[in-house]
Amino acid sequence: MKIAFIGLGNMGGGMAANLVKAGHDVHAFDLSADALARAAENGCTTYTSVREAVQGADAVVSMLPNGAIVNSVYTADVIGHAPAGALLLDCSTIDVDTARLIGAAAASGGYPMVDAPVSGGIAAANGGTLTFMVGGSADAFAKAEPILSAMGKAVIHAGDSGAGQAAKICNNMILGATMIATCEAFALAEKLGLDLQTFYDISSKASGQSWSMTSYCPVPGVGPASPADNGYQGGFAAALMLKDLKLAMEAARSAGSQVPMGARAEELYAAFNAAGNGGQDFSAIIKTL
Repeated sequence: MKIAFIGLGNMGGGMAANLVKAGHDVHAFDLSADALARAAENGCTTYTSVREAVQGADAVVSMLPNGAIVNSVYTADVIGHAPAGALLLDCSTIDVDTARLIGAAAASGGYPMVDAPVSGGIAAANGGTLTFMVGGSADAFAKAEPILSAMGKAVIHAGDSGAGQAAKICNNMILGATMIATCEAFALAEKLGLDLQTFYDISSKASGQSWSMTSYCPVPGVGPASPADNGYQGGFAAALMLKDLKLAMEAARSAGSQVPMGARAEELYAAFNAAGNGGQDFSAIIKTL
């Protein structure tokens, strides 16, 4: 299948490479010359514009920074320029309303489309083990599933257009809040004189267990390897966690939902980012405690 891939950053680069490994003909575009060079090394054919990349494509996959860029790319350079009927898959994390607007524009132009944000981070993008939360019609999901499966370990249909984005921001609101709670617990355990490995051994098998505890422990040398063991570099940047929490707060206001824990997590990550820590992994917030 000929697949155009738009956005070759930390996540998109690995995802495009995995599509090549799966036997697809990947036509790639990014504004970064370095990203294009890496994509070429990974077997992609590279282009200097979106419109060139989508010519003749059976499907278009995008991984872009925010909703405004996604909207601009699809409305200006994909819809009406990719072949009629090409499948569109946006894997960016954006607000629900924009995802639905772009999905409606695609449908009006005769393009099936899914919003398919991901969970798993850079390592999963490179390793092809992402989880995709997919919004769109049943027919569009059926067409998208084989493509997404080449980049992930789980592809789950969340519902109609925008449902993938809704699932993603709700999931990451849980993640942000539980990471802070996990960090608080480790900090308190240390001040109470507990050995942190011993505390991990207990809590990871008790009711305090969570993904933040057992898969992404914020304490160096405790639990499976995580960014904490690499000076909090790599992984999922605190700036991106703040972006997702802001999207969650926007959605909560729109839906009239009370999210006090999510709101507090957003406040704490906003302060952490304002202090110049946005490039560190989000688990580095433990250093503030």
